[in-house]
Amino acid sequence: MDLGLENRIAVVTGGSSGIGLAAARLLLNEGARVAICGRDPNRLEAAKRELTALPGADVLAQRCDVLDRADVERFAHAVAAWSGGKVDLLVNNAGQGRVSTFATTSDKDWRQELELKIFSQTLPIQAFKSLLERSDAAAIVGVNSLLALQPEPHMVATAAARASVQSLLKSLSVEFAPHIRVNSILLGLVESGQWQRRFEARADKAETRGAWFANLARSKHIPLGRLGQPEEAARAILFLGSPAASYITGASLEISGGVSRHI
Repeated sequence: MDLGLENRIAVVTGGSSGIGLAAARLLLNEGARVAICGRDPNRLEAAKRELTALPGADVLAQRCDVLDRADVERFAHAVAAWSGGKVDLLVNNAGQGRVSTFATTSDKDWRQELELKIFSQTLPIQAFKSLLERSDAAAIVGVNSLLALQPEPHMVATAAARASVQSLLKSLSVEFAPHIRVNSILLGLVESGQWQRRFEARADKAETRGAWFANLARSKHIPLGRLGQPEEAARAILFLGSPAASYITGASLEISGGVSRHI
C-alpha cells in the first residue's frame, strides 16, 4: 500500500533514538523529508549520520529541548526555512516513565512528570501549527502509553500524566478538524534504552539478555511473549500520520502485544 508520504515534510521530536529514530528511518524510506530533534548533541549527530547515509535522504537535525519554548520555536523556524514553509506531519515523541507509588511521589516529581508529558506535546504543536495549516494532508501523531487507559499503581504519576495527554489529543482532534488530523499510539512495553539500562543493572549478571527480556515478558503477562521493537511502533506512527489514514482522527492505536485488559 502506498502511504502517500513521498516528498512530504515530517518532523519527529525525540528523533535521535528509539521509536523516534525508527520513525525517521521509515519515513525516509517512504520518500519523506524528515526533520528530527533531540537534547543530546552527540546522539543527535550519530542519528543524523545514520539517516543521511540512506539513499536520497533529506534530513534536518537540530538540538532542541521540547520543554523550552525558545528552543522549540528556533527548531520550527529552522524547519520552515528548510522545508519551504510547511509541515505535513508532526510526531511528538518524548518522555520516559517514572516508577513511583502515590506514597513515594513527591510534589516535585508530580510537577516534573506533568510538565514533561503535557508540554512535550503542547509546545511543538503550538510552534508547528501554522506550518501544518499550509499542508493539504496535515497530521499530528502523539506517542503515548497504554498507562493512559490502564494505569498501574507503581507508575501513578506517569499514568495520570499520560491520561492527561490522551484527553488533550482527543480535544485537539476536534478543535483542529477538519484541517489537521490528531491521533495517538498507546505503547505497552517496547525495547528501549530504559529497558536496556534495567537489564544492565540486573541482579544475576549471568542471565543473558534474551533470557532477561523473555522473563520480563512473562512477568508482565504479554500474550505475544516478547517486548515490542521500535520499528513496530514506528510503522503505526507512519500509517496514522500518512494520507492513507485520511479519515482517521481522534483515534488511538494500541501497540502492546495484547497486554491491555480494557475493552
